[in-house]
Formats: sequence, structure tokens, C-alpha cells
Amino acid sequence: MIPVDQLSDPAVRAFVAAVNTGDKQAFAAALAPGATMSDDGTDRDLDDWAEREIFSPNGHMDIESESDGGRSLVAAYRNDTWGEMRTAWRFTVSDGRISRFETGQA
Repeated sequence: MIPVDQLSDPAVRAFVAAVNTGDKQAFAAALAPGATMSDDGTDRDLDDWAEREIFSPNGHMDIESESDGGRSLVAAYRNDTWGEMRTAWRFTVSDGRISRFETGQA
């Protein structure tokens, strides 16, 4: 596993840290205005998705690997709703903040 503080991309590092600490303010700060996301190839409402998949069910990412300068991750993701699954995450970073991320099973 890669410790969060050793992730290569600062915006992705901030995103993962916010997810793992359940910090909604830090999560919002890691995102660019108007950020978008998709889950398993379907675009979702980011705020609704984050509440259902991250914050309410105590989401947590253990990073297995990174590529693309730290903007692509493979993680063991777990939450109280779904348990643990191997997931892939791809991030688009603009001006130091995440403008889009895509996640799904790896």
C-alpha cells in the first residue's frame, strides 16, 4: 500500500486524505468549481454520490498503486454499505484541483 502522504499528485493526495478522514470541507476544497464524476461509466451527481458512497458510509481508500503521474490509482475501497472492493480511479486536474474523476471496479 502507498501511504496517502506519498501520493505523487498534490490534488489527488488532498482528495484521498479528505475521503479517508471524512472531511467534507477538505473534499470540497480539493475539487474545482463545477467538478464532475462518473461511477462505473455513468455520470453521477457528485454531491449526492459523495454523501452516499463516501461520507455517510465511512468510505476509505487504501492505495495499491498509482500511474500517470499519480492521476490514476488502484485502491482497495471500502465503506459500510458495500464492504471492500478493488477500484480504479482516474483524475483530471486543472489549476491544482480535481475537475473530474472516474471510478469503478478494477
